[in-house]
Amino acid sequence: MTDPETSRHVEIKDDADRTAAVADVTTARGPDGTVRTSMYAKNEHVRRGDRAALVDEVMDLPEVKASNRVEATVPFGDAESVERLRERTDDATLRAAGSTTLLDANVPPDDGTSQPTAGR
Repeated sequence: MTDPETSRHVEIKDDADRTAAVADVTTARGPDGTVRTSMYAKNEHVRRGDRAALVDEVMDLPEVKASNRVEATVPFGDAESVERLRERTDDATLRAAGSTTLLDANVPPDDGTSQPTAGR
């Protein structure tokens, strides 16, 4: 059973072991709650695939798999993160909010397999 009040900080490292991309993840009360995550690259010069790998790390967390919905915030123009979130979720809706893009979507049922990690 996952802790319904789990808060996580997820990082993807570059070849020099520096943090390339970051996500903060929190869950609402109960296993059927909503996961909220904020994802961003540490700078604009991250490797192709790092943002997608960050999405995969977040979506593979047990508390995310145990939830029904995800609300994600990514920087406006971060097409790699948005595209990977759309691949890993169902019924995604997007909207711009200032310098960010907000994604609301359903978390697909966990079938016991995880998606391959893109470009790590």
